[in-house]
Amino acid sequence: MRGIPGKFFSTGSWLAIGLALTVLAACGKDDPVSPEPTEPPEPVERPALKIGLLIDLSEGGSEHGILMRRGFEMAIEHVNEAGVLGEPVVGEVADTELDAERAVSEAMDLVEKDGVHAIVGAWASSSTLAVVEEVVADAGIPMISPASSSPTLTNAMDNDFLFRTTLSDRDQGPVLAKITLELGFGNVGMIYRDDVWGRGIADAFENAWEGKLVRVAADPEKTTLVEELRESKGVLEDTQALIVLAFQPQQETIVREALDNGLYEVFVFGPTGRSLDLVRSIGPERLAGMIGTSPGSAQDTPSALAWENGYKSAYGSSPPPFPYVKQTYDATVALALAAQAAGSLEGSAIRDQLRTIGTPPGELVIAEASSIANGLRILADGGAINYEGAAMPLDWDENGDLATGFVAVWQFTPAGTIEVIRTVPFVH
Repeated sequence: MRGIPGKFFSTGSWLAIGLALTVLAACGKDDPVSPEPTEPPEPVERPALKIGLLIDLSEGGSEHGILMRRGFEMAIEHVNEAGVLGEPVVGEVADTELDAERAVSEAMDLVEKDGVHAIVGAWASSSTLAVVEEVVADAGIPMISPASSSPTLTNAMDNDFLFRTTLSDRDQGPVLAKITLELGFGNVGMIYRDDVWGRGIADAFENAWEGKLVRVAADPEKTTLVEELRESKGVLEDTQALIVLAFQPQQETIVREALDNGLYEVFVFGPTGRSLDLVRSIGPERLAGMIGTSPGSAQDTPSALAWENGYKSAYGSSPPPFPYVKQTYDATVALALAAQAAGSLEGSAIRDQLRTIGTPPGELVIAEASSIANGLRILADGGAINYEGAAMPLDWDENGDLATGFVAVWQFTPAGTIEVIRTVPFVH
């Protein structure tokens, strides 16, 4: 037989070749191919609760605002012992410059640029009202004011997003009227700031007043008020004292011009009169013993004492003799606790928990870092708490106003300091 060299295979040769191919195929199947290296997945970034502080830091309320910022920062530090929803809380600060239009602009930036989920502020009632009606209600951002006390805010168009950690002047004004009568004054003049706050507290005073009263509005922009002071004396000019309801520096102008022109020697002050700047400027020798009222706070409760010790530890000094610092702290803590209780950063969810975290039943939480951290852990586990504020219990009614609280009666001392001489509890 003839064949083609190299192209002819016997049956045995075909079997050998088939076996070799089978072995090669099997080796390829059993030898895994190394996978291509892949990048590790990007960590999922969890959003942090952001709280904005909207207060006056550079104009007539700055004496209070600078210290209110301390209360805010102290609260953030205490909350971050545990964090909210597993993340540290972030604080953002904005200055209203005691101007309602500026307050609205800054609030919009806090919401739209900084992405805050809640706001603490403002200081002036006029600023708070403007922010609520132009920003907060539509944005669905809960807002707690530690200082704005105008009764007008009770019925603001806020969609239930405005709360307060200070008493309304509806409650404070009658105490001021009562204290004035107790001092033996039955015939008084009044100069009040002509804005939503001044008109509100003047009305509350007058509605509770049982003596003679001549009230005169003061344009916030005026730099001299001798004409208004003369008008407040009345026709017979037998007034015994002047009720002063104004912001710095205008209240300083009122007092100085009243003294320099021999119009008044005795003054009774509303909450903004509780000012070291005022007594330093006028002089303790001229103001010592003069009395005023302001938002008060619980005395010697475990929460109040814990907060005072925490303040000393943080700042190396005793707490300042001003209202609103504790109230700022409480507002900030309340928003953090409510967010944790809601398990959400959504505005309405936080709002809906505000009335639950400060009332029984639940584990008592006080104003100190370890207690707040424990409260946050309880809420994370689905439990309930009752936060007792540094200033007062946070028992909010259907309007976001406090149902209980305190009004402080204070006086200037010969040493140029301010001391609280009495605390008046209030319950609706």
